[in-house]
Amino acid sequence: MSEKLRLFFALPVPEPLAAHIADWRQQLACDGALVHPEDLHLTLVFLGSQPAARLPELQALTSQLRGEQAFELQLDQLGCWRGGLLHLAPSQPPTALLRLQRNLQDQLTQAGFTREERGYRPHLSLARQAQAPTAGEAFQFTWRVDSFALFSSQFVTIGPRYRLIDTWPLH
Repeated sequence: MSEKLRLFFALPVPEPLAAHIADWRQQLACDGALVHPEDLHLTLVFLGSQPAARLPELQALTSQLRGEQAFELQLDQLGCWRGGLLHLAPSQPPTALLRLQRNLQDQLTQAGFTREERGYRPHLSLARQAQAPTAGEAFQFTWRVDSFALFSSQFVTIGPRYRLIDTWPLH
């Protein structure tokens, strides 16, 4: 039996911004299981459990994405979905983000990877099993997205942690 990995493509949050978001989140006095600052990301496509043997195929597939451009991403909405996923989201997702996600998803589908049924809702998870904070300081987090990455998800006693597998530049 071959090794399986839980895989996803995402936009990694740069370390200084991740630390800033974590400090801001601390002021909210969030409950629930907090996402570790090093693991903050915005998912593009979740692949779920995949054979580790398909990693080279996934890495080669991304080289087929042409013309994807770097862009500014502004997270300016705080929300909590049913089930307790506290998250940040863009009120106006950039066209370049939506195009990157759609093109990546299309490439994966053509290569035989299963498509996730629910629609894409870009968000950055802050905490799981949480409740929406009653009040908080105004916020707006922005960064220039100039790359995307492939990650694997590993469950440890404190919850999921993510391992960076590879990154690709946006031009």
